[in-house]
Amino acid sequence: MVILIKVLQFIVCLSMLVLIHEFGHFIAARIFRIRVEKFYIFFNPWFSLFKFRRGDTEYGIGWLPLGGYVKIAGMIDESMDTEQMKQPVQPWEFRAKPAWQRLIVMVAGVFMNVVLAIVIYSGVLYTWGHTYYANEDMIHGYAFNQAAHSLGFEDGDRIVSIDGRAPQTVNEIMQSLLITDSDREVVVERNGRQLQLTLPMQRLIEIREAEEYKDFYVEFVPYVVDNVETESAAEAGLQPGDRITAVNGTPTPHMLAGLEILSHARNTSAEVEVVRNGIDTLLLDVPVSGKGQMGIKVAVIPPRRIEYSLWESIPAGWHMAGDKIADYWRQLKMIVNPKTKLAKEVGGFIAIGNIFPGEWNWQSFWLLTAFISIMLAVMNLLPIPGLDGGHALFTLWEIITRRKPSDKFLEIMQYIGLVLILLLVIYANGNDIFKLFK
Repeated sequence: MVILIKVLQFIVCLSMLVLIHEFGHFIAARIFRIRVEKFYIFFNPWFSLFKFRRGDTEYGIGWLPLGGYVKIAGMIDESMDTEQMKQPVQPWEFRAKPAWQRLIVMVAGVFMNVVLAIVIYSGVLYTWGHTYYANEDMIHGYAFNQAAHSLGFEDGDRIVSIDGRAPQTVNEIMQSLLITDSDREVVVERNGRQLQLTLPMQRLIEIREAEEYKDFYVEFVPYVVDNVETESAAEAGLQPGDRITAVNGTPTPHMLAGLEILSHARNTSAEVEVVRNGIDTLLLDVPVSGKGQMGIKVAVIPPRRIEYSLWESIPAGWHMAGDKIADYWRQLKMIVNPKTKLAKEVGGFIAIGNIFPGEWNWQSFWLLTAFISIMLAVMNLLPIPGLDGGHALFTLWEIITRRKPSDKFLEIMQYIGLVLILLLVIYANGNDIFKLFK
């Protein structure tokens, strides 16, 4: 059922993004009175799942979910319809229009993907607001895993800056540390003093490749009872304000350490050492549930939440989309940099499908859809023949030099681009398959 929900979300998301992207090309072409012969969601080699004709355009759904296309009359595109290009130029063809109009038609799909992302982000912020954990609120610092300890972090360290920049949110720290093409200089506050740690790029890459970044850092929560929620915990003697210093003889300097021990003591009881009123040390025998819980609540720092009115959500959505575009562009530059070794982690359809949660959550669905829309926009702008960016590049060359590339040249470049795109698709999805058997 989990896989089915993931697949359903992926298909709905991809269909929507392809429809919006191709609609951008379609509506721009129609504005300039260019004939659109086909409008397809997904590709349709040999046959279509569904199609109908209205006016000069055939609308349909293909069976190969690698994208979609609009076949614009008089243009060398994915259809590779070179016979049409041998015929006399017609006024309603793409090639008959001024270069600036053709450029707009080419970038209209990317434009629509960006607009969609802005609309989605604005809608999400208006509906749910923005909830996040602020780095400055982590007054007790972080608890780190073994990989982080090997870099010099100690439990309770507060992260002040990374390469001279103070991280604003907790999630921002991970991205700043593990997606890198150089050593990282991190300033931490430890026992009231600031120390600088140099994190070697090679070691950060090793941690990322070994997926040791899971629980790399979590909020350092003192293991102090905030509230006793079950009768069994109360009967065992636990009281609000008790600081749990050990469970089954193992020290618990923070809540995460205690929860790890309790996870191995399900449906039993645990010997819990507590300090009460900062003076008395007590040993209590506390029942542990099947979920590894003692029936207490520990005080944690709540997330911050920003509410947006309708008018406030629009510029906020604009800025959020801009930040995501900048982040993804930075990641893309990292991928093509061999030093980062990020190319080995590029994923295909399985990787994209897996980022969706196993249960339907509208907020998560829309946020992921907006981000994938930005991914498609940025990828399509790459100057690769066959992509919108490749077509736009040749059109810009024509505008600047006043010399139009020959149809034969564009045809050859289209073939080269299609081969490159196919190789990238095979490589990305091959990585997915390799990881399944890793």
